[in-house]
Amino acid sequence: MTLAHDEPAGTAESMDRMYRHQRRIYDLTRKFYLLGRDGMIRGLKPGPDSHVLEIGCGTARNLILAAKRFPDADYFGVDISEAMLTTARANIAREKLDDAIEVAHADATVFEPKQLFGVARFERIFISYSLSMIPVWRTVLQRALAMLAPNGELHIVDFGDQRRLPGWFARALTRWLRIFHVTPRDDLEIQLRTLADYHGAELHFARPFRGYAQYAVLRLGHTAA
Repeated sequence: MTLAHDEPAGTAESMDRMYRHQRRIYDLTRKFYLLGRDGMIRGLKPGPDSHVLEIGCGTARNLILAAKRFPDADYFGVDISEAMLTTARANIAREKLDDAIEVAHADATVFEPKQLFGVARFERIFISYSLSMIPVWRTVLQRALAMLAPNGELHIVDFGDQRRLPGWFARALTRWLRIFHVTPRDDLEIQLRTLADYHGAELHFARPFRGYAQYAVLRLGHTAA
């Protein structure tokens, strides 16, 4: 399997600096432009007693919605920013979902879920608008697949290339995203198809909202891992 090389990793300190104050208004402001998150959550459909992991869980907004929609599964989240996790834990407690959701501070490229959560494999893993902020995003994809259970699914939603939107809009969005150190991963589909071929997995890939977003579901086979 050959994948393109990643750029150097970011740091927990830089994420904490960015979100130290933003975390208080993050969910209120992001709902207007992080399109497709709720559709991704509806598509998770974990079975009873499934283990569901979000990589880059932030404020736990997505985990909370998923836990309410599919209450028979167990939910876990990791994030590199302790500042965001402070808000996540408060949100989880406020919704009285402490028994359903567990979050932990971790680097998505190297953490061991068995050590953090006592769970080695997950039936569902999802990544929502985080790959575009993680410099070593290709490594995260490979790590996520290594943590999937047989027949497990990896769900991803993130910024797309805006291919069917006006050029001025795409240019303005790109400039604006750079302020927040966000880089749309235009070769996400290529990377996922390479991984799917290597693992004998099935890939569904779409570019909703006229290319504003990209949405992928990669499903492992019964013996793939």
